[in-house]
Amino acid sequence: MKDKFLKVCAATPTIRVADCEHNADQIIRIVEKCYAQKIRLVVFPELCLTGYTCGDLFLQQPLLDGAKKQLRRIAEETQDTNVLFLVGAPLMVQGKLYNTAVVFHEGEILGIIPKKNIPAYSEFYEARHFNPGNDETIYYNGLAQDEEYEDIPFGTKLVFQCEELPEFIMAAEICEDLWVVNPPSSNHAVAGATVICNLSASDENTGKDMYRKELVKSHSARLIAAYIYADAGEGESTTDLVFSAHNLIAENGQILAEAQRFENEMAVTEIDLERLISERRRITTFQCGDPEAAEYENVLFSWKLNKCKLTRKFDATPFVPSGKDERDKRCFEIFSIQSMGLKKRLEHTNAKTAVIGISGGLDSTLALLVTARAFDLAGKERKDIIAVTMPCFGTTDRTYQNAIALSKQIGATLLEIPIRKAVSVHFTDINHDLTNHDVTYENGQARERTQVLMDLANEYRGMVIGTGDLSELALGWATYNGDHMSMYGVNASVPKTLVRYLVSYYMENAESAQLRDILADVLDTPVSPELLPPEDGEISQKTEDLVGPYELHDFFLYYVMRFGYHPKKIFRLAQEAFGKKYDKDTIHKWLRTFYYRFFSQQFKRSCLPDGPKVGSVTLSPRGDFRMPSDACATLWLQELEEM
Repeated sequence: MKDKFLKVCAATPTIRVADCEHNADQIIRIVEKCYAQKIRLVVFPELCLTGYTCGDLFLQQPLLDGAKKQLRRIAEETQDTNVLFLVGAPLMVQGKLYNTAVVFHEGEILGIIPKKNIPAYSEFYEARHFNPGNDETIYYNGLAQDEEYEDIPFGTKLVFQCEELPEFIMAAEICEDLWVVNPPSSNHAVAGATVICNLSASDENTGKDMYRKELVKSHSARLIAAYIYADAGEGESTTDLVFSAHNLIAENGQILAEAQRFENEMAVTEIDLERLISERRRITTFQCGDPEAAEYENVLFSWKLNKCKLTRKFDATPFVPSGKDERDKRCFEIFSIQSMGLKKRLEHTNAKTAVIGISGGLDSTLALLVTARAFDLAGKERKDIIAVTMPCFGTTDRTYQNAIALSKQIGATLLEIPIRKAVSVHFTDINHDLTNHDVTYENGQARERTQVLMDLANEYRGMVIGTGDLSELALGWATYNGDHMSMYGVNASVPKTLVRYLVSYYMENAESAQLRDILADVLDTPVSPELLPPEDGEISQKTEDLVGPYELHDFFLYYVMRFGYHPKKIFRLAQEAFGKKYDKDTIHKWLRTFYYRFFSQQFKRSCLPDGPKVGSVTLSPRGDFRMPSDACATLWLQELEEM
């Protein structure tokens, strides 16, 4: 439970229809197994204590009495397991029979939740036996043989909260409750529930698994909650139906675990409660509050907190989809957003041309490709794209040749304007020694390039297209009023790791072999501002040697911006994602660099040029991120130092 992770399970016991003792044996065995694996929440299927397919046997007193007896036994034999678990069972309450979820913890029955929506269509005829549950909470003592089982809360409006982990607020619904127009879980979430459990007996037919999975996935997203779906499986009667034990665990629109159907497998994973709380905090239209205000009864219980080993995967490139099909789709969408944004700006300003500095690097390559597509969409001729290469002290032949070849392949008008002489004169004017390769030496070149581009935009009645990306903005790796400035920044919300994939996507779909070859070499070129003289004709100034690997910084940026995690948690997740590539000291070093630069460089982001938002993370001061330029990183850096 460290870092608000909680290990959970959806489990399907292999049952015998109407054999309550056998079924209780299976349930107890699974609970003990889960306890040994440090699983703290287990959800069993609907009516699994008796079997869902008992039919009219639900009207037989021996079956109902047998279920009650085994409920008491389950509580007694699991009192030494620090596990919260839910079991489906039929119960008579105030003369009516209900399909219920019974909540157990350390030998106690904490509450009983009745099914609210009782189906009576197609293969379902539950209304023949069961009554719909009421919202009003009553107290049930039908299990009482002693005072231990008296006054158990019974009703649909129950939530269960851990005193040591208050972010964990659990509520439950049963099977059909999820499939109706207004599921009870919607109200549960409004009452504060972060984890929804569903005890289900959903029979299998062709294609139903896909619908079921999408339903669970989308509902967890709508509720910004974890959703644990436990399905009936082998052991149920097959007189007319077959059940597949399609167990699912979702978190805010993402399927974290899915059992193999027809195998009675357990679905096990860790849910991130802090992530859910963070999302609810960020999305102000999500209204949730105090359970009491929503007329819910809040049942408190206690857990012994432990650190669970993480089994869920954390992608090292959270901005980039892992599957090629999804990645290609994402790249197409991003190209379209960037191009349409620039097309609108060109048309609105009545710009005749677009002026763009071409270095032969990744960022300017992507910006040129986007500009070309924007011109195509606007019906403008590509010759009105003014591609400018401005060789200076650090320019290598490799990047110079790629810049020229790329501009020609795109069909842009190429201008070569060497700036070595102008920068040298400027350094003489300010009395700067040319042999002193300090920050003035570097920034003087970047500002001269921007001045050239701005003046050319005036000359050619156009606008300067910015090439800087999101990762550079996060780190402040841009020269203030140099490459930091433009008239429209098409890459402003594209992180460096995604820039590479976008260029690669374009390369795969390039119209000529020559263009593919150029883009392949650009992709193979080290990232560099090329502001220091080359060594033996090769790039001497590699950005990632100075500020750290961009893949690490993009990972940090994602979790800082999307979820506001503590540095310690981001450090842990980075170890999970990059453990085989970077050691702890390396991750810690660059995480510290990230926080220091992220806070100290906000002033550059406060006056950021316009640019289109393409993903969920952006640093635009007009859009998603507002931070004072004088904010201190003390809290974040102190936490890192204490590690």
